[in-house]
Amino acid sequence: MSPRLKNRYNSELATKIKKELNLSNVNEIPTLEKIVINIGDGKAATDGRALESMVEELAAISGQKPIIKRAKKSIAGFKIREGMPIGASVTIRGDRMWEFYDRFIQVVVPRIRDFRGFSMKSFDGNGNYSLGLNEQLVFPEVEYDKVRDIRGMNITICTTANDNNQGHVLLNSLGFPFREN
Repeated sequence: MSPRLKNRYNSELATKIKKELNLSNVNEIPTLEKIVINIGDGKAATDGRALESMVEELAAISGQKPIIKRAKKSIAGFKIREGMPIGASVTIRGDRMWEFYDRFIQVVVPRIRDFRGFSMKSFDGNGNYSLGLNEQLVFPEVEYDKVRDIRGMNITICTTANDNNQGHVLLNSLGFPFREN
């Protein structure tokens, strides 16, 4: 069964976006491409259990197994050597991506403390949007009792848009909560 938001996008939102952006070809309509979630934690280099809990939490949040990111350079000030594990990352595509986006907007965002909307300045110039969360506890999949450390994460929403305006129109039509100016 296809995700609810994907069905809505295909049936009504795509034509609305096409009209709003004055596009002539249906292949020009921007859509979601992938969502990348990154968690970095310096404690993971020295504490194996921190890395293990980080991977478990990210797997619960995304629904698939994350890959472990390793240090590319040695940094003496942080006591990190090349090749040490320092984070985890997961790339979500397809139906799982649509489900995650829908769950993020409908369930996770209302649970963020003192939330006033996401900034319009976080587009990268190519229609992709990046945001940061301060804690993983806003996700209902993460069990509060099993959390060892509060850690933040970066979420990047990659789109097929050509510029920031197209990316904004796409995310806005998909219900993304932008901050009012």
